[in-house]
Amino acid sequence: MNDSLDIFTPLPAAFEPLALELFRYQYEQNDIYRKYCNAIHVDPVAVQALKQIPFLPIQFFKSKIVVAGSFEPQVIFESSGTTGSVNSKHFLRSAAIYEESFLKGFEMFYGNVKDLCVIGLLPSYLERQSSSLVYMVNELIKRSGNAASGFYLYNHEQLHETLLQNEANKQPTLLIGVTYALLDFAAKYKMDLRNTIVMETGGMKGRREEMTRLDVHNNLKERLGSDMIHSEYGMTELLSQAYSSGNGIFTCPPWMRIVLRAEDDPFEIILPEDVAKNFSGGVVNIIDLANMHSCSFIATDDIGKLYTDGTFEILGRLDNSDIRGCGLMIT
Repeated sequence: MNDSLDIFTPLPAAFEPLALELFRYQYEQNDIYRKYCNAIHVDPVAVQALKQIPFLPIQFFKSKIVVAGSFEPQVIFESSGTTGSVNSKHFLRSAAIYEESFLKGFEMFYGNVKDLCVIGLLPSYLERQSSSLVYMVNELIKRSGNAASGFYLYNHEQLHETLLQNEANKQPTLLIGVTYALLDFAAKYKMDLRNTIVMETGGMKGRREEMTRLDVHNNLKERLGSDMIHSEYGMTELLSQAYSSGNGIFTCPPWMRIVLRAEDDPFEIILPEDVAKNFSGGVVNIIDLANMHSCSFIATDDIGKLYTDGTFEILGRLDNSDIRGCGLMIT
């Protein structure tokens, strides 16, 4: 599969043909995916529509090397997990594909990163070297070119001073942080951030009592003076992210799509156009065309709600699923 395949600007009508092309490639070249398809008795020749493509359970990333083709990985990302858990690993043939995906996706929603001061409040993620989230935010920081851009561990006083200075200068700023760290900072400093986008990436990691997203967002809005709290939805096993500009409603870039599967039938797929005539709740399956050298079709453990325009919410997690470091809070 050629890296130059134009997956980042597909017209809506081109998404399904591209997905089917990637399915055929990954069935042939991804040993784990092919074995899974064969185990559930899927005939690849009979797969002629999006709804017929099998989705690989995300747990395979914990115990198998999920790659399409043979290559030495340029980067290996690992999920954060919890003490004693088995973490997922994502083997990347090329970091450039990941960078192209997250940069184009980010700028589609937030404009040129050079116009922003980018501040990352990701203390637990910075303490390890294999976080895809840290990789993304670090690249955004570098590309912003702003002298005040950077990561903050636990130096909340300096972060407070930087934000105050940016507000005084009316400098557009992105404060992107893991949820518990944003809550810890907001508990210490009450601010009135009018030029700053506050974006939570999920993740309580046992640091705080679990809160609903509504409670988290109301807390941050009240303490930090933001009208809306933005959110990022991504995971170690993906190369693309969806974003919410408020109220927990996420939008995907054109090369990423959310569909649902029925909780009582993992092979019943619900597309956005099915929502009105069926139901809008189910378990989240993700199509990520950027994930061409791994698996583009992933069945997650997240419970979601899908809308007819393709936007979605995350409502919680299936029972008995592992707690994920990047998982969003239950509602």
